[in-house]
Amino acid sequence: MPRRIDETLADVGLPDLFSEEDMDDLKKEIVREVTDSMMFGAMPAPTGHFPTTHDQANKDLQALTAQLLHHDDVGHRLSELCDEGIDPDGALHFACLLSLANEPACAQFWWQFSAGAGNALAAYCLHLLHLGRGDLRDADHWACQAVALTDHYPGPLFELTTGPQPHFPIAALRKVVGRLKADVVEEFGFGRVLHPDLRLADQIEELADAF
Repeated sequence: MPRRIDETLADVGLPDLFSEEDMDDLKKEIVREVTDSMMFGAMPAPTGHFPTTHDQANKDLQALTAQLLHHDDVGHRLSELCDEGIDPDGALHFACLLSLANEPACAQFWWQFSAGAGNALAAYCLHLLHLGRGDLRDADHWACQAVALTDHYPGPLFELTTGPQPHFPIAALRKVVGRLKADVVEEFGFGRVLHPDLRLADQIEELADAF
């Protein structure tokens, strides 16, 4: 009686050279490479300079935060955050302003607040923030969170407009945030955390127009 084809193949099959741990590591590496290619794309490098993934992440974060601050309702969102203290979209936009004002720790706090409430854009900002720092483990975590949270949004989230790198009035931004109230948050090592006020909500659109 002829042997079944699966029995014959089993006899000649090669032994499994990879453990489950090896496969998990390989999957993580693939996810990291795919994430880089999907989220950053192929960017032309300036003559004589080859930007690293970290450099590109920082540029993408600046571009994305500037775009988000140009939303029509950004002032209203900040007002809601001031009044209610729990508006995820207001926290997202406030964090964007803090990031452009060179307050990355404060921005991280508010992005995590927003992402924890289900905001995928905040999670993506955290991905770029950690990738720019070289914290690949945290960057991968927030990339996965951003993808998982996109089900709550009707359209694509991460399309950056192309064009020259915008100019950011860092001195003016730092002057604005320098007068904001600050609290000390000892959890997770955040330290000083700035809070928005209604005066900032009134000024935010004017500040965004300067970008």
